[in-house]
Amino acid sequence: MKTQKTINMAKFIEHTLLRPDATETDILRLCNEAKRYGFFAVCVHPFFVKTVKALLLKSKIKISVVIGFPLGLTLAEVKVYESMQAVLNGADELDMVMNVGAAKSGNWKTVEKEISDVITATPDSIHKIIIETCYLTDDEKMNASLATMNAGAEFIKTSTGFGPAGALVKDVELIRSVTGGRIGIKAAGGIKTLQNVMEFINAGATRIGTSSGVSIMKELQGRVTSLLL
Repeated sequence: MKTQKTINMAKFIEHTLLRPDATETDILRLCNEAKRYGFFAVCVHPFFVKTVKALLLKSKIKISVVIGFPLGLTLAEVKVYESMQAVLNGADELDMVMNVGAAKSGNWKTVEKEISDVITATPDSIHKIIIETCYLTDDEKMNASLATMNAGAEFIKTSTGFGPAGALVKDVELIRSVTGGRIGIKAAGGIKTLQNVMEFINAGATRIGTSSGVSIMKELQGRVTSLLL
């Protein structure tokens, strides 16, 4: 019972390390923790993809890589190149920051085309589009969700974790209501406890991005142990 509950929770989590001062030693620890707890994926910057690929070579853990991070305002052509290079280096999934400036300007054709261009260039990858909800009105969140889905992405991701606010349960609920469960939702940014994780899963999140995966799993294991005593 304990093992089954632990494994199920771990499969929602993308173990994340996006600090600008992260070292290769930190990346080694990230990958070892991911293997120990059986997390679904690790999420890192493009520079570390080759290192992570070698460290996870014999595991089933996926490699997620951020693209256009954290502002999303690099040129579409740069995002396409960055995505293609990340895949060549071993990335399985791409977490691309949407062009928030275009979104705030109401230029949804530009937003959708950029996403579509990246998907066309990397057709065998999973694409998670970070819409950075903290900068958007509810109407913009809905339009961003529809643009992401229409472009063909597999996931909408709430946040980079580098903005003024991270994931909110109400935003996940809004995204799910707009998309009708036809696209995955990754909640990320400020998710630190087991209760946070459960609230987001109950709201409709199908992935959780967090740098607190180890403490969350320890909290879960502690609860399961207390139930078995």
